[in-house]
Amino acid sequence: MSPPDSLTRLCRIARQVAADEIMPRFLSVTIEKKHDGTLFTEADLATQRALTRLLPELVPCPVLGEEMSEAHQQALWQENPDGLWVVDPIDGTTNFAHGLPYFAVSIALMRQGRPVLGVVYLPVLQECFAAAAGQGAWMNDVPLPFVTEEVAMADAVAIVEPKWLGGHLPTRVATVAPFGSFRNFGASTVDWCYLAAGRVDLLLHGSQKLWDYAAGALIAAEAGCHYATLSSDDYWSHRVWGRSLVAARTAALFESWKAWARANR
Repeated sequence: MSPPDSLTRLCRIARQVAADEIMPRFLSVTIEKKHDGTLFTEADLATQRALTRLLPELVPCPVLGEEMSEAHQQALWQENPDGLWVVDPIDGTTNFAHGLPYFAVSIALMRQGRPVLGVVYLPVLQECFAAAAGQGAWMNDVPLPFVTEEVAMADAVAIVEPKWLGGHLPTRVATVAPFGSFRNFGASTVDWCYLAAGRVDLLLHGSQKLWDYAAGALIAAEAGCHYATLSSDDYWSHRVWGRSLVAARTAALFESWKAWARANR
């Protein structure tokens, strides 16, 4: 099955904006800090402006971006349940600012709190992950996942972001975790896509913002992955602005991984 036309057009927008606004600034951009200490650059702002202009031409809905004020973001979320674009102009800004290739443009169209279209584009690697609800997931028009066979937990590769896990989990992950090895690429949207592709087997995050998971969660779900939060099996009922994640690419791994993560909090 090929991607639907609306998804193909969304991928074109992501590629166009990355080519126009992100890559000309790669390795030559001034780094600034937001009030919470996280980094941003002119490329983040320029990319968000371009997406805010282009996305309503595809589907006429408002655009919520990471680089907006918190009050503006929450107002957009509350006032537009029937249609809202959610974008992270550059997820992995620290990687981008330091010349590392693991950063992405993330775009999702949300309806009733759930993503219906999602694209995550890594411009250095030229990989465009995309999904449409109920229709499948792709990377550069090739169906996902690339890897389907079961793997033993002892051989599994995990992506773990320990920063917001809290409690005992960071120490337990580093010392007695049941998987084979773990990685951290520094970009949540990339993590979701690598799980969807079968490049890694497990994910664990303590807190993700709306734009961190909006597109990636759809891509992973359409690729057959399984996920929940650390406290609820109903992932989508958990808090919007700081949602934890425990995920796996197969059902058997998921049940074991979820049970271990919750027992070791």
